[in-house]
Amino acid sequence: MFTQLTVPLPVHVIDKGAGLAFAMIDYGPEHNLIWVTALDDSGEIWCAPNPKVRMQANWTTGRVKRDRIETEVEPQGDDS
Repeated sequence: MFTQLTVPLPVHVIDKGAGLAFAMIDYGPEHNLIWVTALDDSGEIWCAPNPKVRMQANWTTGRVKRDRIETEVEPQGDDS
């Protein structure tokens, strides 16, 4: 399912930079959500998997800017 976001979300894509997510792709329960994001610096459009996407800081909502953005993403799955 492809969903165009009514209001684009300011996000940071790990290893790519800050941008606005303007759509989301959901391939179903066996896949990560995919965020369609226009990057601020380069203007490139990337489809980034959910584990690589972070919301940008927002003072009003109390989401503070982190000193660094993680570059490693923990593997998902069952530990058993």
